[in-house]
Amino acid sequence: MNTVIRKINKDEYELVADMFDKYRVFYKQPSDIELAKQYLKNRLANNEAQIFVAYDNETTELLGFTLLYARFSSVSAIKNWHIGDLYVEPNQRKRGTGQKLLQTAIDFAAEHKAKFVSLNTAKDNFIAQKVYEDFGFAKRDYLPEYLYYQFDL
Repeated sequence: MNTVIRKINKDEYELVADMFDKYRVFYKQPSDIELAKQYLKNRLANNEAQIFVAYDNETTELLGFTLLYARFSSVSAIKNWHIGDLYVEPNQRKRGTGQKLLQTAIDFAAEHKAKFVSLNTAKDNFIAQKVYEDFGFAKRDYLPEYLYYQFDL
C-alpha cells in the first residue's frame, strides 16, 4: 500500500464527512452525517481549520484524516496548532497511517513557525495515548474527561 497524505481544499469537505461522523460516534455523539458535512464545510469556508487526508494512492481509498485548528498566543505573538481530530479507519490501524498524519501536522506547524502542536484524547483511549506518547507528545494536564498532550517544536 502506498499511503499519501494531502491537504484538502474547502470544496472537498465531503471527502471526510463519513469519517468525521465515525469519529464523533467514537466519542459518544449521535451519528449525523448532515451535521458532519455542515461542520466541515463551515470550518474550511471560514478558514478556521486545515484538514489532511490519508489515502491509498493505488485504490484512492481514504484511510484517515486529521483536522487542525489554529491556537493563537498573544504572549508569544504566534499561531500554534491543535489537532482537534485524528481518525484512522479501524481496518487501517497499526499500519503507520496515524503516525504519518501526526508527522504531517507537525511538519505543517513547523513550516508555519509554531512553537507547539497540541491535542486531547479521552482518558480511556489508552491506544491513542500510547501512540501519542511513543511519538513524542508529552502529557501536560488533565481536563475533566480528556488528557492534554503537547509536542514542542
